[in-house]
Amino acid sequence: MTVLNGTTDYSSFFVDGRWAAPAGSGTLEVRAAATGDRLGSVPEATESDVDSAVGAARGAFDDPHGWAHWSPQERREALERFAAALEQRAEQTATRVSAQNGMPLPVAMQFEGGFPAMLLRYYAGLAADAPADETRDGMLGGRARVIGEPLGVVGAIVPWNVPQGITFLKIAPALAAGCTVVLKPAPETVLDAMLMAEAAEEARLPAGVLNIVPGGREVGAHLVSHPEVDKVSFTGSTAAGRAIAETCGRLLRPVTLELGGKSAAIVLDDADLASTIESFFASTLLNSGQICWLGTRVLAPRSRYDEVVDTVSGLAGALVIGDPLAEGTQIGPLVSERQRDRVEAYIAKGRAEGARLTVGGGRPEGHEQGWFLQPTVFADVDNGHTIAQEEIFGPVLSVIPYSGEDEAVAIANDSDYGLGGSVWTRDPDRGEAVARRVRTGSIGINHYVNDPVAPFGGVKASGIGRELGPEALNSYRTVKTIYLGPPAQG
Repeated sequence: MTVLNGTTDYSSFFVDGRWAAPAGSGTLEVRAAATGDRLGSVPEATESDVDSAVGAARGAFDDPHGWAHWSPQERREALERFAAALEQRAEQTATRVSAQNGMPLPVAMQFEGGFPAMLLRYYAGLAADAPADETRDGMLGGRARVIGEPLGVVGAIVPWNVPQGITFLKIAPALAAGCTVVLKPAPETVLDAMLMAEAAEEARLPAGVLNIVPGGREVGAHLVSHPEVDKVSFTGSTAAGRAIAETCGRLLRPVTLELGGKSAAIVLDDADLASTIESFFASTLLNSGQICWLGTRVLAPRSRYDEVVDTVSGLAGALVIGDPLAEGTQIGPLVSERQRDRVEAYIAKGRAEGARLTVGGGRPEGHEQGWFLQPTVFADVDNGHTIAQEEIFGPVLSVIPYSGEDEAVAIANDSDYGLGGSVWTRDPDRGEAVARRVRTGSIGINHYVNDPVAPFGGVKASGIGRELGPEALNSYRTVKTIYLGPPAQG
């Protein structure tokens, strides 16, 4: 690693427990979302580098005395060291993420600085405290021993929006289960992944247990189709997820896909948004809208429609836009010029289809550098409009009117996606009754939080499989049955 004039450049990446020189000469340049300035670079992995990383992971997994055969308590101790090393780098990790993708620093401190260590400890403890084996009395005179074994080599592919948080949704349960991992971070956010590799090295994870190969789509595709990979875990767009699912289906390879979302925030007629406005912001516009589960469709009762539009518009218009590393910033820039162009095209589409712009819609004054965009609210949106059906992945909300709870649920369910959502009401029991009717993988009442103990994932075009909770740990295990005879007679 070389640090010069505020930039950080790596000449190697982490494979087989060491910093290895790349096979090729390509590099991935990283730019600051707030200024466009160069932040640093890492080597760009080639297919040959992926082969080396998968070979290292395969060797570590197949070692008869290696990671897969360690006791859960031994793995727990190693993952505790990893968690401690990450905590020592928490502020530096959060700062790198904020600079790269525009996430406000307080949010990054929580999602990127604190969440990874929490997940490591949760899954290490879960694996150590909950036996993976059990013996069942049979119905035909014998017994069956059911054994949970680590699945094998995992290929993990993560996006740029919450890079470390999402990385550890995958590698924490995988490592705790006894799997080995090859991680491909997104090109936009690779400097944080290198810092995480330094923590793994300090924690003395065994060689080959965790390998990191930065690269683009071609590198990811090679990892997904590699014959020595036993499972794939991917977070990203639905289009990419479909391609990965096709490959894994042909190979009969287990896959977890956490994909896009167009979640509904259902405001019931008794809601008090003013008293829950901070939670509403966190559920709809956090990280400049660059989170897949956010409730970007706001469903408002016709009896209070104008009031809800005014409240949501007032919230969006009052948010502090600025440098993600500056104190008080609530809305940072989008991750790249390309992403801002994409979101601006959706704003233009909303106007063209007849939605009424109430606030935002342009680039904020005083932020000519970087890729800033005003939080934007559209009213008078029909659920069939493009901005109500397609994932925008930016700070754009659509306020859609409804009459009665049945119509609200019908609108919420009229989507190709089903990942998150929320219900806003003074009556939690009523809110839960409505939430049960929404076809989605997760939904909150007057807030939305991904808690480590509960499964997270989507239905329909939002993906398959679950992360978080015991369900995630089990997804990195395969089950073997040993049929035993009846107990010996004394």
